[in-house]
Amino acid sequence: MYGRRRRGYFVLMGICIALFVLAWGVVRLWSVPAAVGMCVVAMVIPPFAAIVANRRGPQDRWWDERDGDERGR
Repeated sequence: MYGRRRRGYFVLMGICIALFVLAWGVVRLWSVPAAVGMCVVAMVIPPFAAIVANRRGPQDRWWDERDGDERGR
């Protein structure tokens, strides 16, 4: 489960970096507004990637849970 979340995070961040590099390395030669739009899209990806990487799976223990003690005694 951890590996799956980590893979998803790295895929999203790879897409983000690729958008930045392509926007200012290639696309700006033809269209600056398109390059700016690509950067705006890339700007939204990191917070979403952090949410994906930190979401709790069904088998994960949470930080405030105790082993076998569900009532908090």
